This record gives sequence, C-alpha cells and structure tokens, in this order.
Amino acid sequence: MENKFSIVILTHNEEGTLLDCLDSIKWCDDVVIIDSYSSDKTFEIAKKNGLRVFQNKFTDFAQQRNFANDTIDFKYEWVFHLDADEHFTKELRIECNKVIDIYQFGAFLVPAKEILWGTWLKYSAGTVYQMRFHKLTDARFEQYGHGQRECNLKKGLGKLENAYEHFFFSKGVNQWVIKHLKYASEEAENEQKVNLKKISFGKLIYGESHEKRRVLKALSYKMPFRPLFKFFYMYILKLGFLDGKVGFRFCVMKSIYEQFIILKKVESKSNQL
Repeated sequence: MENKFSIVILTHNEEGTLLDCLDSIKWCDDVVIIDSYSSDKTFEIAKKNGLRVFQNKFTDFAQQRNFANDTIDFKYEWVFHLDADEHFTKELRIECNKVIDIYQFGAFLVPAKEILWGTWLKYSAGTVYQMRFHKLTDARFEQYGHGQRECNLKKGLGKLENAYEHFFFSKGVNQWVIKHLKYASEEAENEQKVNLKKISFGKLIYGESHEKRRVLKALSYKMPFRPLFKFFYMYILKLGFLDGKVGFRFCVMKSIYEQFIILKKVESKSNQL
C-alpha cells in the first residue's frame, strides 16, 4: 500500500514506550520525532531507528505541534500527530489514505481507544476525539486546558471512523499522578476563563459528539460534588461497569483527578489572598 502522509511523534523520556509505537508504523517512510530534551535514551533509540529527531523545549501541546508543522520539511503534505504511548492500526492507515484522495476536508478529528492494563475501556472512557490529522496548510493547533484543539481551519473539519490505540497508563501509577497533578493546574486555570453565557447549549441536542463533550465539560466546572458526579456519570450513566474491574478503577482514577482540579483551584485562590 502506497504511503501518502508523514507522522510526527512528540516525546519526553519515552524509552519504555517508543519502540512499540514505532513498531505500529513501520510502513511509514517519513517519521519525525519532536523531543522535549529527554534525559533517558529516547533520543538514542530514535536515531538508532533512522528517524529524524528535533528537540524543542515543551511549553504546551499546541505549541509543540505547531513547532513541528512550521519547522519540519515533511516529505508529504499531510501529517498525522502521534504520541509515543499511542499505536497506529491498519484500518486507520487505510482510512487516512482514502480521505487524502477525496480531500473533502483539510483536517480530521480522530477517535482514540483508551487502553488500561490491556483492557479497552469501551464504555467508561468512551470515544475521545482530537484533531490529529491534517494537511499542513489547512489547520493549526491552539492550547485548551491541558490539551489542544484545532484552529485556523481552511477546508473544514471532518471525522475519521477508525481509532488509534492509546496506552495512557504505560508509565505506571506514579507517573500518572505526577502528570495529572500538572494537568489539574492547567484545568483549574482554564476553568477561570469559562463563561457559561458564551456556551451554545443547543449543541447538547444538535451538536456532534465532540461538541456535546465540550459543552458538558464546561458545565461540569460549575457542578457541586464534581468528583462524585464524575464517578456516577462514567460508571453508571456511561455503563462503565461493563468494563469490569479495570473500568471501576479507571472511574475512580478520573474521580480523583477531578478532586485534583478542585484542590488546585483552592490553592490558587489562597495564594492570591
């Protein structure tokens, strides 16, 4: 199968995850690493596998992805943004090549299959979409909370059906806690900027799934007992219990993360007094 797009991978201390990621994209003849100055063997592993490696100080995900788009001389006009704890699938590759030929949209939201301890969290995690695939001239990224969203769309935003696999717990409990404490600080800061008067509540009924998710997230900022509600919503309303013990533990983890955000918000306010 002819390859029609490049892949860029963001890395930071990924010596334990990078090889599995690369194994899923052996077919790609233009893989570029954007490394935020890893202190482990990530750089050496990438170079040993014949990849082009660039280093850039990490500010946020949007900045890092835009740096790649603006700096790298890619072989192809289309680029897929991947992380080191994510794996490509054959079905996703086929679909990416297909939408390039059609060129109805210049950027695409891509679903992720969240994998925890070998289990696909089909219900509790649901389907999370991010803009990860686009023609270089047709889209950019902007930071939102601890993640990024699409902006400057030149030819609309489509949605792919096939997912990449996200092994988000690949570095263990300690790393998950450290990372989510940082994310909580960013979410607490973003929460202060949310204005419910500017939210289009009609998207809860008529919007796409990713638009509904964004409205619900904004509403959750104002909800009392958020950690408990988060658990109830994921485990009961989203049928997370069907994911078994792993689903239960994941819902508990997400509830704890909500508590992290609340604590960071309280801490920020107390520091301003």
